[in-house]
Amino acid sequence: MAHEHARGAAAHSCGARQKIVYKIYACLYPKSMATNPEARPRARGTRGGPRTRAAKPSVAGIHERVLNAILEHRLRPGTQLVEERLAAVFGVSRTKIRHALARLAHDGLVTVFPNRGAFVSSPTPEEVHDVFEARRLVEPALVRRLAGKVTPQLVRRLRDHVRQENAARKAGDRRAMLRLTGEFHLLLAEMAGNRVLARTMREVEPLTALAIVHYEAPEALACPEHEHGSLVDAIEAGTAERAAKLMLEHLDHVESALDLEPPVAAPVDLEAAFS
Repeated sequence: MAHEHARGAAAHSCGARQKIVYKIYACLYPKSMATNPEARPRARGTRGGPRTRAAKPSVAGIHERVLNAILEHRLRPGTQLVEERLAAVFGVSRTKIRHALARLAHDGLVTVFPNRGAFVSSPTPEEVHDVFEARRLVEPALVRRLAGKVTPQLVRRLRDHVRQENAARKAGDRRAMLRLTGEFHLLLAEMAGNRVLARTMREVEPLTALAIVHYEAPEALACPEHEHGSLVDAIEAGTAERAAKLMLEHLDHVESALDLEPPVAAPVDLEAAFS
């Protein structure tokens, strides 16, 4: 009897808890929100109107913004990335900043020195040569593979990308040119369908861009207009060996345009780089 009474009490308690949970759930997510997109919970704020709080960036978001600042030359090689200042810029904890910098260090774009901190990497001439040597091994294989499986849809994507590059070149938009010319090579890797080679390209392409901005080589950035277009022509025609040859010549042109004399360091305002 006592056992049945206890079981009944437990069921009553469970049912009560379920009603409370359902009541809270209904308050948080009223049915009208599912059918009426205008039904939104009003944010607390001042009498002047509702106030919303901006979401703090994730580690991935911080990584992406710092990466873009490096590749767009807003953060120059050798710039110290002070955790406290970056935490203030992004409005996050130093822990998030540390994790984002660790990812950039893994990519080779940031170098961490014990007892000194993190700095935007400054590739040496030997490291630049290593990067281009790796690309000469990988990219001819990618375009050979792509020439053997190309479709009209892939060619249209490549042609459209080349048009965007040419538009940025004519507008003198250096940042867009750097981004688009690098993305062209990543697009080739994606289309070729070899995930291992594509992953390698995702690693070496940012290092190439870092070398270009470090050694101040506008001619390397603004490679001749026809080179990417000629590559697309060879790929569309299915001439694998010609595509591979053109890729090697293209990489030679980019590397030879680099002036590998050490550049003069200049101070960088971290806050201004992300403003």
